[in-house]
Amino acid sequence: MGIFVIAEIGINHNGSLDIAKKLIDVAKEAGADAVKFQKRTLNLVYTQELLDSLRESPWGTTQRQQKEGLEFNADDYQEIDSYCREKEIEWFASAWDLESQLFLRKFDLKYNKVASAMIVYEELLRMIAEEKKHTFISTGMSTVKDIDLAVDIFRKAGCPFELMHCISTYPMDDGDANLERISTLRDRYKCDIGYSGHESGLAISYAVAGLGVSSLERHITLDRVMYGSDQAASIEPAGFRQLVGGVRKIESAYGDGGIDMNPKEKAIADKLRAHLPKK
Repeated sequence: MGIFVIAEIGINHNGSLDIAKKLIDVAKEAGADAVKFQKRTLNLVYTQELLDSLRESPWGTTQRQQKEGLEFNADDYQEIDSYCREKEIEWFASAWDLESQLFLRKFDLKYNKVASAMIVYEELLRMIAEEKKHTFISTGMSTVKDIDLAVDIFRKAGCPFELMHCISTYPMDDGDANLERISTLRDRYKCDIGYSGHESGLAISYAVAGLGVSSLERHITLDRVMYGSDQAASIEPAGFRQLVGGVRKIESAYGDGGIDMNPKEKAIADKLRAHLPKK
C-alpha cells in the first residue's frame, strides 16, 4: 500500500459547512485518502475562566464565542458524514476529550487520531485503543516517556496504530523538521511511521515521502489569509494538488531495488554499444 495521504481540515472550515464541503472537494480531487477534523467539548477542554476571557473574532468578543463558532454540532457532522460518503472519501477526527470520542462512535469511521496535545491523556488513549480501529498517533510536544506509554497502551489493547512524526509549531521552521527522527522512531518502536507536517511549502513533505513513511498529513485551506490560527501552516488547493501528485510520483519511483538492467534500456544499450566487440 502507498502513502496514506490525509487532508487535515481541522478547524479551517471556520464553522461553515459550505467551506468544509469545499475543502472535502479539494481533498478528493487532489487524490487524498481521507480528510480529518477536530472535535472538542468546550466545557471539558477549556476552563470557565478562559472561555469568559476577551477575544475578538468574527463571532463575538469572548473566547467562548470564538470557540463555539469553530465547533460543528451533531447535525453538522451528520452532514459531513453523508457528504464524504457521497464523495467516496474517508473522514475521521481527533477528539480532545472523552465525550467527543464517545460522540465520534456514532459514525462508522475506519480510523482514529490522537492529536499531539492529547498523547499524554491516558484515559483518552485507553478509550480510543479499546475501539481497535487503526489509529494515527502524532508525537509532537512529546517525550520518549510519553511515546513509550502510548505505544504500550495500544499494544496491550491489540489496537493497530502508527506513530506520526510531528513538530508542533505553526508554521514549523524547516530547520526544526528533524527528519532523522523518523528512522529513530521506526527503530525504537518497530512500527509504521507517518508524518504530520505544519511547515510552509512542500519541500519537507516531499523529503518525507522519500523516507518511506506510511502516512502523510497536511492542513489544507481555501486561502492562507483566512481567519484562523492554523491557516498559515496550511496548503491552498493548488499546492495540495501539487503535493499529492508529487508524492504519488515519488512512490512510483521507489522501484524494487533490483540492480540488473531495466528492460527499457536494452535497445539503447545495443545502439550505443554497437561498435564494441560482441561477447
